[in-house]
This record gives sequence, C-alpha cells and structure tokens, in this order.
Amino acid sequence: MTTLLVIAKEPRPGRVKTRLTPPFTPEEAAALAEASLADTLDAVARTPARRRVLVLDGTPGSWLPAGFEVVPQCAGGLDERLADAFAGCDGPALLIGMDTPQVTPELLSVDWDGCDAFFGAAEDGGFWALGLAEPDPAPLLGVPMSVPHTGAVQRARLADLRVRELPVLRDVDTAYDADLVAKAAPDGRFAALLDRLTETEGR
Repeated sequence: MTTLLVIAKEPRPGRVKTRLTPPFTPEEAAALAEASLADTLDAVARTPARRRVLVLDGTPGSWLPAGFEVVPQCAGGLDERLADAFAGCDGPALLIGMDTPQVTPELLSVDWDGCDAFFGAAEDGGFWALGLAEPDPAPLLGVPMSVPHTGAVQRARLADLRVRELPVLRDVDTAYDADLVAKAAPDGRFAALLDRLTETEGR
C-alpha cells in the first residue's frame, strides 16, 4: 500500500500564498491557504493508504485531521525538503503539496502494478504530485524549484523508470488560479471561503 505524503507550510499570514496579496489581505490569503490545506488533507484522509504523513514547516493546527503522522521539514531548498520526505519512507510513496484542493481520493488511489513512478504535472510548469515505488531521494536533488521548467526537469529525472502520468492540475498561486480551482471543486472549504471573501469585498 502507498504512503501518502503532504508537504505544507503552516498557514500563517505573510508566510503563505503571498501572491494572493493583493487582492486579498495577508490574513485572507492565509485563511485561503488553510482551507486549501484542509481540503487536501481531507482527500488524503479518505484515500486508502499505508501511512499518511504531513511534512510540515511550522506547527499543526485545528485543521489537521486524525490519522496523520507529522514530521518536520528539513533545512535546505525545496528539492532537499522533498527528497528528505521520500527518504523517510520504505515502500511506495506519493507526495503532493497543499496547493491543489481539488484533489480527490480517486486521483490519489494509485496502482503500482507494473509502474515505478507517478508524475502529475501542474499547469504553471511545475508538478503537483510525484510518486516513487522505491522512495529514492536522488531524483529530486538538484532539481530547480519554482521556475517554469521545474516539471520538465523533474520528469526528465524519471526517464529510466516506468512512469504513469496523472492528470494536469492547476496550483493555487494567484487570484486567477484560485477562481478556476474553486470552480473545479465547488463543494470544498476553499471554494466556500473564496466565495465569501469575494462576495464580501466585491472583488
């Protein structure tokens, strides 16, 4: 069975989703980040898994459901932190972030039969999911993160593996992204909060 990893930052104003400001205040951006994280963790909690691990920069809050192990992120760049998350696993592992609240248990229920890796590209050129049947951290180390070709470089690192592609998803980075993601998952906490904020402020 799969270990499901979620890498996330504690949703504190000024530390998360800063590209949502403006039009949202830092406090509103943090609230949207918390809603996104809560929706993501809910999807993971409803997915059959060997382990569910939150790899966290910060302190857990009331948004954390039961059934998760919490481990701190290591120091270093994002590539090193992702690699370290895989290094703590023994057996197939699938890692996602907190920026795709539209994920579902169906997307996360991967079948490893005849497969070495899963890759989920993001619309911004990054990736929203990476799965490794043998959780070797080496394919992540040195990958340039948060640039337009991050996904292409990471995908190329998997060239010698049998890879299954997951659907392309949109990360929530900007207000434009937030609107499209909310429309893709209209029943979630993220969509509900975005609707309240945009209606209240007339955005």
